[in-house]
Amino acid sequence: MKTYNNNKYTHEHNDHCGHKGTFHNHTHSITNKYRLVLTICFNIIITVAEYIGGLLSGSLALLSDAGHNFSDVLSLMLGYAGERVSEKNPDKKYSFGLKRFEVLIALINALSLVGIGIYIVYEAIIRFLNPVPVNISIMIPVAGIGLLGNVFSIIVLSKTRDSNINMRAAFLHLLYDAISSAAVIIAGIIMYFTNIVWIDLVISLVIVLMIVWSSSEIIRESLRIFMQGTPAGIDSDEVYKNIERINGVQNIHGLHIWSINSSEIFLSCHILTDETEDGTDSDRIIKNVNSMLEKKYGISHTTIQIENKIICSNEEGRCCR
Repeated sequence: MKTYNNNKYTHEHNDHCGHKGTFHNHTHSITNKYRLVLTICFNIIITVAEYIGGLLSGSLALLSDAGHNFSDVLSLMLGYAGERVSEKNPDKKYSFGLKRFEVLIALINALSLVGIGIYIVYEAIIRFLNPVPVNISIMIPVAGIGLLGNVFSIIVLSKTRDSNINMRAAFLHLLYDAISSAAVIIAGIIMYFTNIVWIDLVISLVIVLMIVWSSSEIIRESLRIFMQGTPAGIDSDEVYKNIERINGVQNIHGLHIWSINSSEIFLSCHILTDETEDGTDSDRIIKNVNSMLEKKYGISHTTIQIENKIICSNEEGRCCR
């Protein structure tokens, strides 16, 4: 949409690729949901098996793994809900739709992992003060079942893990749970040959460290998106300079770069041309800027205002409303 008012061209450009990716995104969404449902069912079985096995064997590491698996189930369920809700089309009330819902779900998932980690530390302290005997013959086979289940789940989600932050959070849950299941098996083998029971507690704390580490990146990225920070991997100064190099651009100000979810980046700016009012080809400038932004940064959602004279209130880029 382009309007002319008081020597000012305003071009609002939303997805200058048109609807080219709509079918592709819809297919991705269906695939994501199918894989999530399949993985949810499988992880419910793993969680129940490890929880019962942990109670029968007395292994905190196995109970910790069951707790981690339970968080997987919650993560996947919330992920499924996130996929469904984020599909809502834009309307007058929610002009971007509900795409940021996936980020909210990812943040909840990551924070839930931290909560589980705190609980495991608490249980480890209690077990250290009051040691509990561990039945290795139950601990190792059940952990093996958990490991196989997590490997299967990882394979199911591997192809779509990078489609959005929500899927990546779910995949990380499963990846680190597989690692923790392997650690439980190793702990069981060590205890079998050495009878060192506190190995079970050490492995539990190692699992906690993995949980916190895997959650921290998701938490940071989710908060960055909510706070409308510049997307990771994009240097706003570099973007500024590249736009300024476009033929016909004299000055750029009011530059904002943000994202509404983990995959869609938006940009808005005001461009002062070095051409006279009558000779300004705003469409050419906008097309060249959009082409550069998409090729270099993958930015396809832009709002660009073309100006023939400075209409901002100061030199700091804060423009008149």
